[in-house]
Amino acid sequence: MPTTRKSTRATLAVAVLTVSVGMAACASSTPPPSPTGSRTALATTAPTPTPVPTPTATPALTAAWPVYHQNPERTGQSADTPAVSTLATEWTASLDGAVWAQPIEVGGDVIVATENDTLYALDPTTGKVVWQDHVGTPVPRADLPCGNIFPLGMTGTPAYDPATQSIFVVAEETGPVHVLYDFDARTGAVLWSRDVDISSSLEHPAAVQQRPALTVANGYVYIGFGGLDGDCAQYVGAVVAVPTSNQGASLDFMVPTSREGAVWATGGPVVGPGGDIFVATGNGAAEGGTWDESDSVLELSPTLQLVSDWAPSRWAYDNAHDLDLGSVAPTLLPDGYVFIAGKSGIGYVLHESALGGVGGEVYSHQVCGGAMSFGGTAFSGDTLYQPCSSGVEAITVASDGSFSIGWQTSSGANGPPVLGGGSVFTVDTGSGTLDVLNAATGVTQAQISVGAVPDFTSPTLLGGTALVGTRSGVVAISGA
Repeated sequence: MPTTRKSTRATLAVAVLTVSVGMAACASSTPPPSPTGSRTALATTAPTPTPVPTPTATPALTAAWPVYHQNPERTGQSADTPAVSTLATEWTASLDGAVWAQPIEVGGDVIVATENDTLYALDPTTGKVVWQDHVGTPVPRADLPCGNIFPLGMTGTPAYDPATQSIFVVAEETGPVHVLYDFDARTGAVLWSRDVDISSSLEHPAAVQQRPALTVANGYVYIGFGGLDGDCAQYVGAVVAVPTSNQGASLDFMVPTSREGAVWATGGPVVGPGGDIFVATGNGAAEGGTWDESDSVLELSPTLQLVSDWAPSRWAYDNAHDLDLGSVAPTLLPDGYVFIAGKSGIGYVLHESALGGVGGEVYSHQVCGGAMSFGGTAFSGDTLYQPCSSGVEAITVASDGSFSIGWQTSSGANGPPVLGGGSVFTVDTGSGTLDVLNAATGVTQAQISVGAVPDFTSPTLLGGTALVGTRSGVVAISGA
């Protein structure tokens, strides 16, 4: 559980280029004045009772980008982003750790989680700190068997729940232990927290990483778990569901393999039209014989019962060569198809209503020029934008389930894309540049440096501003 917690609310102006935290603001309320005047009480008349006001519910905060890629379906679309103009750095916020999670927006604040186990609210126009809450001590490199994030703290993108007006995020803390926190979206105060590690001999918390974005649906927070980079030590991929009310036990689904089978794509669990949860799994222990639900797409009920599954016929080969599907979250297209492409460089189209079992896909073909993909897609209609390591690619799925490649960028931009103003926004994670591509042609419209970024960084679009998490904080780019 957390070893330290510090919550502050900034009140003083700070420099744009390095955000510092102000002192906690104190608020007090003054009781209403006593009634004035006089009244004569009659012996035969009972005092008139004072009317009791009917309590009214606090209206939910508006949220332009409340979860990873804007909504539980992960479309990655911004409806209010204009056509791109000249890009410029609007502000830079230097925070207390690297930002692997995508920034979200709730109630007019930019919400940012860092690997130092701190959740920030920033002013979207200046980058100044509105509030911050440091909940624990992240896990140092010396306490991890492998990996590529040091220290390891808040990695998965937070999720806002309008029903409870809460922001949920998982912090990995010294122990190691994985803790789900419920933050008041208005103040940043922690309302409750609970340990979300699964008690099983197959699950060692030191080997588990909570990389996927959180998902809120059906009265639950859904949390995906995979392994550290290197897949060292003992773990099994899993999904945990925690009631958003904090009332009742957590539920869990563990991939039925003896080792690995990670649920690790940064896009996180995806919500289907009926409320079922769709995830992709990584390579598992089986490399022949009976399929162990690894290298797959799985459909789970709201209470995490297995509903439907699918794997390619080559699943055993993929498992043996670390070419699994778990590197990208499934894409649920509006015409009833599911698209998935991971590390093998092969794209597959499945029926959403019945995924099809082993080899039961509708269509498959090479994508990304045979290169790997990582993160999450964005899509508009039947066209999706795939985060190929060789450059983002536009793919259109036809009514019969077949698909065609529209274009692939040669700019080098390979990060999970988002859409706005007729453009595709994506980060070149190698060079640290934000690229804006014409959505119809893939032609580069604008580029700007944002500095060193983590793997799988995906921009957030708020009107004409793009926000990018970096290894030192957040950069806001105007002109989007």
